Amino acid sequence: MSLTKEQITSVKGRGFLLNRGTDCFSGRVISIGGVFSADALRVLAACAEQYGEGKVIFTSRLSAEISGIPFEKIPEAESFLAENGLSFGGTGAKVRPITACKGTTCVYGNIDTHALAKVIHDRFYVGMRDVKLPHKFKIGVGGCPNSCMKPSLNDVGVEGCKTFSFDQSLCRGCKTCAVAVGCPSRAVSVKDGKAVVDASLCTHCGVCVGKCPFGAVPKQAESACRVFVGGTWGKTQRMGTRLNGLYAEAEVADVIEKVMLWYKENGYEKERLGAAIDRLGIDALERALATDDLLARKTKILESAIKTR
Repeated sequence: MSLTKEQITSVKGRGFLLNRGTDCFSGRVISIGGVFSADALRVLAACAEQYGEGKVIFTSRLSAEISGIPFEKIPEAESFLAENGLSFGGTGAKVRPITACKGTTCVYGNIDTHALAKVIHDRFYVGMRDVKLPHKFKIGVGGCPNSCMKPSLNDVGVEGCKTFSFDQSLCRGCKTCAVAVGCPSRAVSVKDGKAVVDASLCTHCGVCVGKCPFGAVPKQAESACRVFVGGTWGKTQRMGTRLNGLYAEAEVADVIEKVMLWYKENGYEKERLGAAIDRLGIDALERALATDDLLARKTKILESAIKTR
């Protein structure tokens, strides 16, 4: 069959993208931070065999695409997944599926990335699925400054870290400083027989926690999050700007919501968050995040039309 533009467009918003050179589609199946249970994987395989060409392709955004689905079989595939607790989606000018690294289980993970991704998924991808934004809005969660998930290349990126404290009075001036040797960012050095920390180099990665046998760096440190805004990759590239300060995990969702509301209110149609920040200034966003004014005006902001140039 020959598909019309209207038919192709009608299913794109539901997560189906036309396969090049064919009349078939790839259906994008949503994960929560890249996690699929064993049962879910069996459902994906069955769906691919029954309605597609028997292939499941995992995307860079940690969704699973079932390729080769004929247009007329799309409703059946949707019903099949829905009956088994899965869904297609993840396209359009709105919040995209949340990505997360394996910080929950990784030895370098400073936060429970999958738990935080679930909170963000439920509140924004599910809770605001009908909210139209100026452009796509990607959120990524990384467990540490190793940046495997590249949070700084998302519209909002969350990076797990550790609060850092150093008590120089407890430093014994060891010939080989375990903290300095273990610091991957070379933020710690030994000068005049004492360890010295360059705060401008410290990434709060947490690797040094407990390394000092005399307690100059405590054996325990609280987890926290750094938040990046305005990152993009592709034809237009922009490294995300790191917001001032550190945030507790429980504060992250509110920060994301404020950023999203600021973007909805100030962004132009087809303008990414990073471009809006560059146009208005990061200081304007930081000031808006410092109060709860955006949250107080949430209903009005969400009901307003997207700005056009």
